[in-house]
Amino acid sequence: MLNLDGMLQSLPSTDLDPEGRGYPRPQLRRDCWWSLNGAWDFAFDPDAAWSTPADVSWTEQIRVPFSPETPASGIGFTGFFRACWYRRTVSLPATDTSGRWLLHFGAVDYCAKVWINGVVAGSHHGGYTPFTIDVTPFLTRDVTCEIVVCAEDDPHDLAKPRGKQDWQLEPHSIWYPRTSGIWQTVWMERVPAARILRVAFTPNLARWEIGIEAWIDCQRRDGLRLGVKLHSQGQVLASDTYQVFAGGVHRGIALSDPGIDDSRNELLWSPHAPNLIDVELSVWGDRGELIDRVYSYAALRSTAVQGDRFVLNNRPYLLRMVLDQGYWPDGGLTAPDDAALRRDVELAKNMGFNGVRKHQKIEDPRFLYWADRLGLTVWEEMPSAYRFTPTTVDRLSREWTDVIARDYSHPCIISWVPINESWGVPNLPDNPSERHYVQALFHLTKTLDATRPVIGNDGWESVATDIIGIHDYDDQPDRICRRYHADDVLPRLFKRERPGGRMLVLEGDKHIEQPLMLTEFGGIALAAPNSATWGYSVSRTAEEFARLYERLLSAVRSLGLLSGFCYTQFADTYQEANGLLYADRTPKIPLERVLAATAGPVAARSDGLEQLEPHADSSGHSS
Repeated sequence: MLNLDGMLQSLPSTDLDPEGRGYPRPQLRRDCWWSLNGAWDFAFDPDAAWSTPADVSWTEQIRVPFSPETPASGIGFTGFFRACWYRRTVSLPATDTSGRWLLHFGAVDYCAKVWINGVVAGSHHGGYTPFTIDVTPFLTRDVTCEIVVCAEDDPHDLAKPRGKQDWQLEPHSIWYPRTSGIWQTVWMERVPAARILRVAFTPNLARWEIGIEAWIDCQRRDGLRLGVKLHSQGQVLASDTYQVFAGGVHRGIALSDPGIDDSRNELLWSPHAPNLIDVELSVWGDRGELIDRVYSYAALRSTAVQGDRFVLNNRPYLLRMVLDQGYWPDGGLTAPDDAALRRDVELAKNMGFNGVRKHQKIEDPRFLYWADRLGLTVWEEMPSAYRFTPTTVDRLSREWTDVIARDYSHPCIISWVPINESWGVPNLPDNPSERHYVQALFHLTKTLDATRPVIGNDGWESVATDIIGIHDYDDQPDRICRRYHADDVLPRLFKRERPGGRMLVLEGDKHIEQPLMLTEFGGIALAAPNSATWGYSVSRTAEEFARLYERLLSAVRSLGLLSGFCYTQFADTYQEANGLLYADRTPKIPLERVLAATAGPVAARSDGLEQLEPHADSSGHSS
C-alpha cells in the first residue's frame, strides 16, 4: 500500500517522481502531485471474461507505466489477450473535506474502466488521450483508496486508432509489438472544489497579444476572479484580473510591442530561440481569498503557409525534420524516464534537424514540454485505424478532438496530420465517402485550431490540405533531383509521377500554389549480412551509410521547389534498421557528420536562419 500521509508538503512543480518522470501535465501545474507509477497487482484476462474486480485472480505484479508487452513492465508477454487488470491501494492524507482528490491517467489503451473501493467510478475510450476521475465520493472514512483498472484492447480490432501496433502475432514489415493497458503516468492531486480545469493560449503576432481561454469549475460560486500574470526573462509583461463569467474567462492580453524586429525577436519563439512566457493563474474568491493557483507557459509565434512556402513568425522557414516513431527497446511507446525524452529532443537538434514528425503516435506531454523549452518543431499525427466504418469515423474523430484539446497550447506543434498514407481510407481515389471523411477531418481540425496548417492525408492522394506531403523512397539522388528539380515540374509531377505507386493529388490544378514537402524519404538501413532487419535501402558499413546519407541529403537540400523535408528515420525501431541512431540512441556515425549533411551551410550559421539553396538542374548540379 502506498501511504501518502505526511506527503502534503509542497514540492517544486519541476521535481521528478521516484521513477524519474516529470510533472505529467506541464501546462497546468500545481504545487503538489503524487505519482502512482511503480508496482501494481496485475492479471491477464485473455478472453475479457471477468466483469468485476471480485472475479479477478491476481497472479502477477507489473511496473506501471510500462505496458505488459514490454520488458520494462516486468511481464514482457507479447501474445494475444483481450483485457488486463490492475490494482493498487493508497492511503490518502487526512485533510479538510472541502477539496477534491483527482486521479489522472496519462493514457490507457484502449477502453478503460475504473473502480474505486469496489464502485465503478468512470470509464474512458481512446488509447492516446488522458482522462481524470474525481475519487472523492468513493473514499471511505479512513481515506483508503483501492484503485482497480480494467483495460480492454482487442488485438484484432482494426476499426480503432492503433498506429503501428501489429494485428499479427509477430511484428512484420513496418508494424511493431502491441501496446495494451496503462502506458503513461498515473498520478493524483489534491485540488479545491472551485478550480481551474483547463487553459488554452492563442498567440496573435498581428496584434502582438496572447489570447487566453480558461475554464473554471465554479461549484455554484459567484464573484470569482481570475488573476493572470505573464513574465519572461525576469520581466513582468502583464498582470491582469478578470471576472469569471459562465465558468470561464476568454480574453486577449495585449503586450507592449517594441516594433522593431531586433527587439521583437527577444520574445518570439523559434527553434533557434525558444523564448517562453511563464504564466501564473490564480482564482480569487469574492472576499479576496486565494482559492486555486496553477502555473503554465505560452509563447508568441505563428505558423502558416504563404503561397508555396511554409512560414514561421511571418518569415519563410525551411523545415528539416526527421521521422520519429517514439519507441524504446525496453519500454515500447513509454520512455525510460524524463531524461530520455529530453535527450531525444537534444539528439534531433544535434543532428541538424529543426523539427520532428511524430509518426503514428500521440507523444507524452513531457516530450512536447522539452520540445517547447529546447526549441524543436513538431508535426503531430493521429495514429491510424485500418478499416473504414462508421465506428472508425466516430472513434477517430472523437479521439482526434481530444488530442487537439490536450496539445493546442504547445508552441512546438506547428501542424496537425489526421491521416497518413491513406491508411484507413484505402479507396480514397474512388470512394466519395472516404474523400468526404478526409475533407471532414481537415475542416474539423481547422475549426478546432485555425492557427496551424493541416495536412489532411500525408504522403499522397491529397484531397484537403495546406501542405502537399510526398513520400518517396527512391534511393538514387540523381533521380530525386530530376523529379523535383524546378517549379515547372509541378503539372507533370501531379499528373504523371507516382512515388509509392500513388497519385500525389486528387485535384491537381488547385494544389499548384501550395507548399510541397518531401515528408518521407531515405530509410537507409545499416544492417549486417543476412540480418533480419531491413530498410528501404541497405548499407553494409558505417562509412557506406554516411556517404549514402550525405549524397541523398545534398540532393534534397538543393531542391528549391521544396519547402521542407522529413528524413526516415530518427532511430532504429524493432525490425526497421533505417535509423540515424541505433534503438538505444547510440549514433551510427558521428553526430557532427550527420549535422553537416542535414543542415549544410545553415549548420555553420550562428544565427540559425534558414536559407533556400539554389535550384538543381536535371543532372543534379546546382544552377
